[in-house]
Amino acid sequence: MKAIVVPQAGGPEVLTVADVPAPVPGPGEVLIDVVAAGINRADVQQRRGFYPPPAGASNIMGLEVSGRIAGFGSNVTRPFALGEKVVALLSGGGYAQQVAVPAGQVLRLPDGVDVVSAAALPEVAATVYSNLFMTAQLQPGETVLVHGGTGGIGVMAVQLAKAAGAKVIATAGSDEKVAMLTSYLGADVAVNYRTQDFVKVVADFTDGQGANVILDVVGAKYLGQNVSALGLYGRLVVIGLQGGATAELNLGTLLAKRAAIIGTTLRARPVHEKEAIMDGVRDHVWPLIASGAVKNIVDKTFPLAQAAAAHEYFDSGAHVGKVLLTL
Repeated sequence: MKAIVVPQAGGPEVLTVADVPAPVPGPGEVLIDVVAAGINRADVQQRRGFYPPPAGASNIMGLEVSGRIAGFGSNVTRPFALGEKVVALLSGGGYAQQVAVPAGQVLRLPDGVDVVSAAALPEVAATVYSNLFMTAQLQPGETVLVHGGTGGIGVMAVQLAKAAGAKVIATAGSDEKVAMLTSYLGADVAVNYRTQDFVKVVADFTDGQGANVILDVVGAKYLGQNVSALGLYGRLVVIGLQGGATAELNLGTLLAKRAAIIGTTLRARPVHEKEAIMDGVRDHVWPLIASGAVKNIVDKTFPLAQAAAAHEYFDSGAHVGKVLLTL
């Protein structure tokens, strides 16, 4: 089968189409004919040599796909049918014509979503649902600060938080993106992080009380500011390290606020945890997408053979929502 491989770490130009052996579904796994695959920040980090796949996972990039059921391993108990349209959360292997994945990480499409654009959903929906609701326990009426509000994770986080009755502050890197956050995605306040101090904006919006939850993809660069922006009993959930992995922190501020810093990843979690997350996505996120309360936002699609161009576009930061590879 055709797949994208990375002969050596580097920029988008290292992505190469190659013939590789097709996967064989093991016990409890289904085989999927891939229709589209989502591009995520983790793929970029893997391409650069900084984020190797977990033990036993495919070396092929790609953490989410949409497609059709093409086969079954033994002991698959979930009632999927051959040819059924599905999405899947992966540990790797998505940039290919076929992928094998545990059946518990596979969901039928939400009503009203086509099979191509559905590839934009599984990774971001699982990431946001697990972190905002399962981990941070975001409640109606609380204030959440979402960094990177127009990225794939961000557009889902803003919308799900609003649908849950939270008040949302989101950051972005241009005035155009800031305007989209409030006018189209429903954020209460949007911050241009290049020209504004998000700590002050949070303080002003909350009358000095601070944010209850912060969802952060930046990491070290924002650590001190994030803790300053937290309110009493606030929860800072760090899910990315785009701004570095090491920082100093005045722990006195954290203690005084009785706040928590939580770090999570999704890719390396065991299958039973991913299955629980995907069950939550099916029960709580899919109905919001089917009703139109949450929009599935696809910025641009590229054929699989143009993966290098797709990564170049993704790296530019110009996108709003998801970038997909199509087969």
